[in-house]
Amino acid sequence: MSATPSLLGPAEVRELAARLDVTPTKKLGQNFVIDANTVRRIVRLAGVRPGDRVVEVGPGLGSLTLGILEAGAEVVAVEIDPRLAAELPATVTAFAGDEGAARLTVIESDALKVTALPDPARFVANLPYNVSVPVLLHFLEHFPSIRSGVVMVQSEVGERIAAAPGSKVYGSPSVKAAWYGDFTIAGRVGRQIFWPVPNVDSVLVGFTRDDEQPGDEALRRSVFGLVDAAFGQRRKMLRQALSAPLGSSDRAIAVLEAAGVDPTARGERLTIDDFLAIARADEAAAS
Repeated sequence: MSATPSLLGPAEVRELAARLDVTPTKKLGQNFVIDANTVRRIVRLAGVRPGDRVVEVGPGLGSLTLGILEAGAEVVAVEIDPRLAAELPATVTAFAGDEGAARLTVIESDALKVTALPDPARFVANLPYNVSVPVLLHFLEHFPSIRSGVVMVQSEVGERIAAAPGSKVYGSPSVKAAWYGDFTIAGRVGRQIFWPVPNVDSVLVGFTRDDEQPGDEALRRSVFGLVDAAFGQRRKMLRQALSAPLGSSDRAIAVLEAAGVDPTARGERLTIDDFLAIARADEAAAS
């Protein structure tokens, strides 16, 4: 491997995997990116600039890590696989030199257990398909310093995250993501950019966090509880679906009417602002 700064291609990815005896597993949702053009496209869409501190979850063999470093940013890479976490610094040194390695921090951990990081400004990742939504929401919840980012996820998941009210795929992830900011489909990628080739399509989801969150942590928990209840029984009218978290069907009707929400509506029609209004009306009724 050359010390000249470069990105990983198909041959390098397979060579690294073979040397480490790494076989991508469905359990960890591992599909390694082997296309340098896609890596640079993700970094460009994420707006990564020199000096940015970027958190990356699931760096794997380092394809996207090298692309972020190439843009001059610092990378905090969170990797659950101990073999991959141990090898990543050596890979970065080989492909980006000591200067690149100096801008890399590797944290071997389950991403959902990470609650302390040195204030990342951007979140850029090829997220494992099986935990993409929980991981994304976890990092937005725990790291308010994250202002924007791009994640590569399964198409079905990405469409759900970025969906608007009334859409067939609008659901709990859509509303919860909207608590933090604006999410859009930033692009689509082919299956052939991965090894192994997945049997699903992928999309790039871009986001920008709002300057101010809608409320404090207590209000967020209340809103998210209402969202879970509404979409846990999405075929039911809100007066029924929210009867448990709001105390009873009659109280749910009263709270919904106070919030200016039709009790016969269903969760798929409500915006984040509607759920906020319900949570605040519930709080007012309890006081």
